[in-house]
Order: sequence, then structure tokens, then C-alpha cells
Amino acid sequence: MLGNLGLLAGLALLIFMALRGINIFIASLICALVVALTNGLLVSQTLLEFYPFGALGAFTFAGKFFLLFLCGAIFGKVMATSQAAKSIALAITRSLGVKHTLLVGMVVCALLTYGGVVVFVVVFTMYPLGITLMREANLPKRLWVAATSIGAGTFTMTALPGTPSIHNVIAASSLGTDLFAGGWIGIFAALVMAGLGMWYVEWEWKKAKLTGEGFVENAQDLRMEQLADNTTEAPPWIMAMVPMVVVLGTIMLPRLLLGMADWSAGDSLIGKVLLFSASQPIVWPSMALILGSLTCVVLFPRLRRNAAQVFGQGADDSIMPLLNTAAVIGFGGVVTQTAGFAHFAQWILNVDMPPLLSVFASVSVVSAIVGSSSGGLQIFMQTLAPKYLEMGIEPEILHRIAAIAAGGLDSLPHCGAVIATLMIMGLTHKEAYKNLFVVTVVIPVIACLLSIAVLMAMGVGVNPTT
Repeated sequence: MLGNLGLLAGLALLIFMALRGINIFIASLICALVVALTNGLLVSQTLLEFYPFGALGAFTFAGKFFLLFLCGAIFGKVMATSQAAKSIALAITRSLGVKHTLLVGMVVCALLTYGGVVVFVVVFTMYPLGITLMREANLPKRLWVAATSIGAGTFTMTALPGTPSIHNVIAASSLGTDLFAGGWIGIFAALVMAGLGMWYVEWEWKKAKLTGEGFVENAQDLRMEQLADNTTEAPPWIMAMVPMVVVLGTIMLPRLLLGMADWSAGDSLIGKVLLFSASQPIVWPSMALILGSLTCVVLFPRLRRNAAQVFGQGADDSIMPLLNTAAVIGFGGVVTQTAGFAHFAQWILNVDMPPLLSVFASVSVVSAIVGSSSGGLQIFMQTLAPKYLEMGIEPEILHRIAAIAAGGLDSLPHCGAVIATLMIMGLTHKEAYKNLFVVTVVIPVIACLLSIAVLMAMGVGVNPTT
């Protein structure tokens, strides 16, 4: 009983401390100690093994995915410094116009994140540009936050196949699948998230117009708007797209070539490269991101003058997101050592429900506990995924459904991405979280459940022998 109360107390304290802006390293360590002390775990073992270096340790995760975070941050930095990301955003803005401000925000963020630009770079790029659009359209900022979150933090993060997102890579590296696993169901879920999300924010905008609610400027807007100056220095949008095409092309081309010919039968160099790409879900997308970064250096003269410095800044930028994610995984690694988590795992595996619904429930709960979709997905893959494979769920389907499910209840108020996004845009939870909750929690949950319903109706996902 005390152990279960300790688990609840540790979770509640983590949420409280995150909302108060307390450093996630300090918060996760304190909460891990609360869980350990109330569950009879040795403090020394908790601090020196379970939290840092266990199977779900913070630094175990950081070491495994350091390369991907590093390469992703470098690519994001060169796209921002060269103003290629800004050029793409401006081109789409001019094409769609002010009347479609919400659609502009969603489309640009989706394009940039699917192309490999990290979420926080996208937010920093889009917000200064969005201020002008919001002012001209008289759009409430809370709806801009929601629209950009649809594009940057939902379907491109978990559902669309081929993306170099950490969620896609975690699932592929754990299950032995590739980045395109469960592609068709991922596309279906992405359409649901994008369609329902845009319908909701447009509906909310109509309601806001009727009540006279509009854009309200604050000091944060004035500071951020200055970052949108010097747009004449941005490269042509077609050229700006090239590095993203290089990233996605590098990831997708081996899959296409393997599908057109049986390269595995030969001993050619091309065949070996293709097989290597299929077997390396961390290294291959990291290489694609570096190729995209080098393409930026070749194409954009202003970047060539200080390429080494920009690469170094990108490397620096990768550390905090990596360690923030690792910290919540370290907390989760302590939680998984408790009897309460073992009872939960046993219960969720034995409860009388279809296996795919059980996957959804287990991933959602774990992601909610740690307030991180990548953290929740990593914990699920290390602790529960093998049991679902034994039930007969196909690895490709488990890959995609688990990834989509991780992107639902993760976005509760203590989610680090939610807190950072609101902080960047100068808003509070009271002002904007309701709309964020709908587009990043409710609608992704609906998309996942509909995807599961489609799979169950088609009899896909579970081997007929089970």
C-alpha cells in the first residue's frame, strides 16, 4: 500500500515541480528518491544503477540516442542560421495568405519537422513570423499555438512513416523494424490528426470572432518579432527545400531500391549499403541529417563563412533536449523497479481486452507518468513490448500503434514540450492549454483508437496462429 502511494506521490510531485518550472534533473531525482524510499529500494542502487545506468537508465538512453539528437540539432541549426527554414515558411505564407493563417502554421511546421528540423527550432522559426500573420488576421495567440502544435507535435512526430523523429527510431531500434513500418496505418492516423485538428482550431477561430476575441500583443511578441527581420537575406524557397529533400531522399531511397530488386541476393557494394541502411535505424537517419547539413553548407554562402561554429552551436543545442528526455526516462527506470509497476504490467497484460487496445492503454499510461512520448515509448519497448510480440502482434503494427499511442497522454500539463512552447510564446497554461489539450491529447487518442478499430476490422496486426 505504501509503495503504491509513493508511486502516486512521486508522479504528483513531478507534475507539480514541472509546472512550477523546477529544473527537470532536480525534479526527476527528487521524485525518484520518493518512489525508492516508499518502495523499499536501496538509495545507493537507485542513484547509481536504476536511475543512471540500468536498462532504462538516463545515461543508457542518452548514450544510445546521442548520435541522432546531435545530428538532428545540427541540421536544425544550419537550417535556421542559413534562413532556409524561414524562406520555406515565408513562401508558404505568401501562397496561402492571411485568411488561412492557421493552415499556414500547421503546414509549415509539419513540413519542417517531417523534413528533419527539430521541434524547438521550428517553434522559434515560426513564432516571429506568425506574429505578423496573427496581427493582420486578428487571430488569438492560443489558436496559433494549437495550429503549430498540430504540425510540429502530432502526426509528423509519431504517425508518418520515414520520418527521422526519435519516436520512429526508438520503435525501429527496439523491434528490428525500419522507419517505414506500419506505413499505411500511420498515414491514416496522420490524416485523422491533421483533419480533426484543423477543423477544431478553425471552429474555435469562428467562435472567437463572434465573441470579439482577437490578437493581444505582449512584450514577448515585440522581442520575438525582431528575429523576423532581414528576410531579404533568406535564400530562394526552392533552394531552401533542397537540404530537406536530401534528408528524406537519403532515408527513403534505400527502401525504394530494396523494393525494386533483391539486392540482398548479391554481394555488390550497393547491396551492402542498402542492407546496412535497413538494419541501422539510428545510424542511417543520422547520416541523412548530416548529409542535409553539409548540403546547406554547399548551397548557402552565409553559412560557409562560419560553418564550423554553426555546427558547434548545433552540437551544444543537442545536449539539453537529450538530457531532459533522459532525465524523465531515468525516473521511469526507477518506477519500473517497483512492485506497483510489476502489478500494473501484469494486470494490463491479463485484462480482457483486444491486444492492440492493451498496447494503447499501456503506452498511454506510461507516457502520462513521465510526461514524455519518447520517454514513455522507450519504457514500453524495454518492459512490455516483448510480451505483446509473444501474443502474436506483428512487429510492424506494434511499431506504429505504440508510437502513435505515445503521442497522446504524454502532453499533459507537466509535459516538457508543452511548458517550453508556452514559455517561448509568452502564454500560460490557463490561457492556452485547453486548445493544446484538444489537439495534442484528445485528437491523437481518437486517431489511435480509430486506427486500432480499422486494423481489428481488417483482421490485421495479430498472427492467425495465436
